Amino acid sequence: DVQLVESGGASVHSGESLELSCQASGFTYATYCMGWFRQAPGQKREAVAAISPGGGSSIYTDPVQGRFTITRDNSKGTLYLRMDSLKPEDTAMYYCAANPLGGRCFLNDRYFDHWGQGTQVTV
Repeated sequence: DVQLVESGGASVHSGESLELSCQASGFTYATYCMGWFRQAPGQKREAVAAISPGGGSSIYTDPVQGRFTITRDNSKGTLYLRMDSLKPEDTAMYYCAANPLGGRCFLNDRYFDHWGQGTQVTV
């Protein structure tokens, strides 16, 4: 079975940093585009960042550009999101997701078909 398990969420102060992790299993991780999404209470789910299967290309939504960094370790089946200079508006449940279309690694949840349970970030 496909599993995505996020960890690393916490309550932090403005300006602090945090790193989220997502452990993947049950699929050929290295061939998937991977992404991070977030959803705040009462808000629509928002794409945060995505990274290509090989890790050589990544994209970010404008509000996090320059503050967040998405990386992956294909040998470990793990996805990361380093978040610096956190702001109150970053408060949300953060989800990792897997997209089997490696060539369509876009910030659009329609391409992602496997999702984790989420980890809470509070700033």
